[in-house]
Amino acid sequence: VETLRFYEQERLLTPPQRSQANYRIYSEEHQRQVHFIRYCRSLDIGIEEIRQLLLLRLNPSKSCLTVNSLLDEKLAQVKQRIRDLQCLQLELQQLRSRCSKPARTADCGILKGLSEAAPALPQTS
Repeated sequence: VETLRFYEQERLLTPPQRSQANYRIYSEEHQRQVHFIRYCRSLDIGIEEIRQLLLLRLNPSKSCLTVNSLLDEKLAQVKQRIRDLQCLQLELQQLRSRCSKPARTADCGILKGLSEAAPALPQTS
């Protein structure tokens, strides 16, 4: 319910008709819209991007170059995130390699590595 109201507030979902008791009455078109929005969200497409896609969907005679551009940009973002995650994986593996066998925490290579790499905190007076 909250999600549907959020989609309505964000103008992603067409406002539904209301019953005489002021209950929302959702149609099959609303169901299609929600399915489209949820699938876009599962692809990590943002609210503003979904708004653009929904507008384009309402104009079937328009060129799909905008859709292609949007997806190309999303692909570039995903590739960058993959690179960032690979760097993170390497850094974590390097930290993990500092401990070949369990020792006392005072001698822990991982904790020492984390302490050495941690940025210095500003001095307080």
